[in-house]
Amino acid sequence: MRNMLVILGGLAVVVVVGVGLYQWLGKPAVTVAPQAEAPAAPAPMAGDAAKVRDSDFVIGSPSAPVTLIEYASLTCPHCAEFHNAVLPRLKKEYVDPGKLRVVYRDFPLNAGALRASALARCSGRERFFGFLDLLFKRQAQWAFGPNPMAALGEIAALGGLTEKDLAACFEDSKLLEQIALQKKEAEEKFGVDSTPSFIINGRKHTGSPSYEGLKAAIDPLISAGGKK
Repeated sequence: MRNMLVILGGLAVVVVVGVGLYQWLGKPAVTVAPQAEAPAAPAPMAGDAAKVRDSDFVIGSPSAPVTLIEYASLTCPHCAEFHNAVLPRLKKEYVDPGKLRVVYRDFPLNAGALRASALARCSGRERFFGFLDLLFKRQAQWAFGPNPMAALGEIAALGGLTEKDLAACFEDSKLLEQIALQKKEAEEKFGVDSTPSFIINGRKHTGSPSYEGLKAAIDPLISAGGKK
């Protein structure tokens, strides 16, 4: 355990990679997503950024008429609320019946979120959403607790990652750069500046991240066969 703490403590100085990674690591952990129920005018289509890629983490059928892309930060309480309370309802009512496909993309707001995003990815594709679920459920302990690095190490161990695995994950500059590029693309293509943010069938949803708010945006698209 002592070795784990030494490794994790050394990661307090995050590797600086391209695309302005250094500039945003120091941003605050929380930004509040808009709460207005009535959605504003949708943003323009954003081309390839709205397409589901092989590298994306996805739940739901590829033939679903509606695709929701979520941009989230693992240190964002509103994102945790969405994953813990809203997403299970969406999964039951829309994903499981084949009406909705959900794509998760990283939008880390600080160094802690970046490390957590890397940890989830290093767990492997089959275990990714399990790690995501655990990180959001235990967010208060690792993101806002007295010893975030040790708490992340405990979560990694629960998922079967060794100290060596974790150190290699946090030192993977290519992986960190991929996460940073995903955030940069969201900013440039969709104007994302808070979390959680949702892109629904290629258009930015600026209404509430509540179940009711998202339902109001999804249902008309389902009725129209995904075209609107």
